[in-house]
Amino acid sequence: MSSVAITSKVSPLDALQRWLPKLVLAPTMLIVLVGFYGYILWTFLLSFTSSRFMPSYKWVGLQQYQRLMDNDRWWVASKNLMLFGGLFISISLILGVLLAVLLDQRIRREGFIRTIFLYPMAISMIVTGTAWKWLLNPGLGLDKLLRDWGWEGVRFDWLVDTDRVVYCLVIAAVWQASGFVMALFLAGLRGVDQSIIRAAQVDGASLPNIYLRIVLPSLGPVFFSAVMILSHIAIKSFDLVASMTAGGPGYSSDLPAMFMYAHTFTRGQMGLGAASAILMLGAVLAILVPYLYSELRGKRHD
Repeated sequence: MSSVAITSKVSPLDALQRWLPKLVLAPTMLIVLVGFYGYILWTFLLSFTSSRFMPSYKWVGLQQYQRLMDNDRWWVASKNLMLFGGLFISISLILGVLLAVLLDQRIRREGFIRTIFLYPMAISMIVTGTAWKWLLNPGLGLDKLLRDWGWEGVRFDWLVDTDRVVYCLVIAAVWQASGFVMALFLAGLRGVDQSIIRAAQVDGASLPNIYLRIVLPSLGPVFFSAVMILSHIAIKSFDLVASMTAGGPGYSSDLPAMFMYAHTFTRGQMGLGAASAILMLGAVLAILVPYLYSELRGKRHD
């Protein structure tokens, strides 16, 4: 009996090895639970209160959401998001796919060209917005350059045009994100079985038909992942707007993230800002949940 008791006793070293991974992960888990999910829950609670410059826990129900629906600036920001997001996602996908197909032809200096297109992704959105603000400034950038070259009738003053300023945001965002999309699709293209392509070439299929009818349709998961990532970038875009237009002229280039920041931290309407943040979270979840569902469903079938 004593020998059984001795052998079943766990040594301190074994206990430490068993608990060490949990101890290492505990601070990270605590930070995530408090700093991420905890603040999401807190923001959700604030959206039902009358909070202004400081948090207040006076319950007002759905009043902040009603105020949000009656706010013209919120609807301008929402419409801008639809326009900005649609153009940003579609143009980035088209350019990314075309660049990936081009580089997939094993052209010379491929590594150098790939680095050039990927470089903008290494720059922060603040730097991107500032650079494009200078380029599109009517008094400093392309507009002045064209007039200095004698093109007096050509105007490129979109940055100060309330109807076209959103397109300036699209130009800057596409410049930064299209290289990332290219990298995603290039990795997918390099994973395609080359024997399928060679068999199609033997059957007389042209290169455009091979890509359009065989290669690209097989990259459905890559398309889906790219759309999810680009949609997430579009919904939470704040630093690009803040550095490039600050929401102006007026609030014609506002996006929901800019609206949330302005009302929460500069206008003293924390409850209204919290309500807008929750609606933005809902938009992200509406995109993320189907993606996670499809991934889990695919693994279950596998």
